[in-house]
Amino acid sequence: MHDIEPYHRWQQYYDSSEDPYSPFEGKQYNYDLLSETIYGYYIAPGWDFFGSETLYLKLLYVDYDQGYAIIEFIGEWNDALHNDIMHLKRNILEHLSYNGIKEYILLGENIMNFHGSDDCYYEEWFEEIEDGWIAAVNFREHVIDEMTNFNIDSYVNFGGTLQIPNWRTQKPGFFHSKVKGLISRRIGA
Repeated sequence: MHDIEPYHRWQQYYDSSEDPYSPFEGKQYNYDLLSETIYGYYIAPGWDFFGSETLYLKLLYVDYDQGYAIIEFIGEWNDALHNDIMHLKRNILEHLSYNGIKEYILLGENIMNFHGSDDCYYEEWFEEIEDGWIAAVNFREHVIDEMTNFNIDSYVNFGGTLQIPNWRTQKPGFFHSKVKGLISRRIGA
């Protein structure tokens, strides 16, 4: 797992450690030292800890003027044992929402498993962003199935056209526009 790094080519446009509104402002990364682990497996140093034992993230891009964030994940999303959605909601999402973010793109191709609990935090997040949306892009089929079993699909859009394998070839603004267009068609806006 230490070979799976967060996407880095957008760092020329955005760096969460240099963003005064980011929860990771001022964080120093030591790319020569593997120190964080998921189930005993080291992960690349570029991933950020947000309170979960099994799930790490990277704020790839945040545009406060346009009101959107693109977040990449790695690990196991475990609401049943570790309440990962609570940590994500309290430590990252509330911070971003407070600063005007209402559209969220979650990149999940490196999420290996999902273990659900209830959907209360998802519902709360969905209600707080009012006219915004949450898009889960490139989540694995078995993860989507498990999320659907726990009613997460009532709050998060995923599957179908949101499987976008070439997202890395796009600039963040174009990628956001593409996802926003797909979401607009889904919700009829």
